[in-house]
Formats: sequence, C-alpha cells, structure tokens
Amino acid sequence: MANWGEIINFAHCLIGFESIMIEIKVVNRGHQPLPQYATEQSAGMDLRANLEEPVMLKPMERRLIPTGLYISLPSGYEAQVRPRSGLALKKGITVLNSPGTIDADYRGEIGVVLINLSKDDFVVEDGERIAQMVIARHEQGAFVPVDVLDETERGAGGYGHTGVK
Repeated sequence: MANWGEIINFAHCLIGFESIMIEIKVVNRGHQPLPQYATEQSAGMDLRANLEEPVMLKPMERRLIPTGLYISLPSGYEAQVRPRSGLALKKGITVLNSPGTIDADYRGEIGVVLINLSKDDFVVEDGERIAQMVIARHEQGAFVPVDVLDETERGAGGYGHTGVK
C-alpha cells in the first residue's frame, strides 16, 4: 500500500500544483539585463543578444550569438534554449539546435545558434530578444544490455506508423 507522501506527490502532479523556484547562480559579463519571466506563468525567460555591433544573417546563414551570461545550475537540472515564436513566424529566424541543452556542469558563455530560414536578410540588434530559456528537471538513465526486448502492440512501427487521423 502506498504511503501518504506518495499519494500527495501523485495528487500534486495530477492537480498541477505550483512549480518550485530554484536558485540559478549567474555571472553577467554583458550589458543586458538578466533574463526574467514575462508573466507569472511563463515557462521561459527571454535571452538577449549581447553584441558590440549588429550581426547580419543572410538567408540560410547560421551564427552563434553571444548573451554575456554564464550560469551554474543545480545538479539534476538543465537549461533548454528554444526559439521565440514571434521571430520564427514573422521573420523566419529560429534556433538551429532546438532545444539546445545547457548542462548543469557547463560554465562557458551561453550562446544561441540562430539560423535565418527566410528569403530576406535579418539583422540581429544588440539587446534583441533572440531565444527563450526554460529550466527543466531531468533524470539520467543507465543502459542495461539484454538479448531481447519485451513485446508491445506497436512493435517496431516507426515514423508515420500510427497514421494521420
């Protein structure tokens, strides 16, 4: 029989209790403000370009854009760098390795790999909001070699296997 702690934790997951706030140590070597949540229920914080001069992105060109930020995450957490939907829809600008993962033991500058998927040149300006960063808890797995996997209804059915309807 489950104990009350397990039942309460399960209920919190089902009901969607408020998330916890974790402490992220940050060094800001740039001249932009620290990322922050735009609303109380925002999942991501905007990352800003930290540039000495504007950067031109030609169609299909990709560039690493600096942010001036260095972070230290608690063990068991990652920061995910994701595109901003407005830039993607309106300008065709997205994060190439989306989502980019910043591991808890990484201490280098946060950079954002932007790509211009439009037909027009795009200029990244200093201070422009170029991506969003989501802090997420993660688990690690350990591979266990076996000779055979358990059977499932789906089996080896892959891409498009479940149809379009």
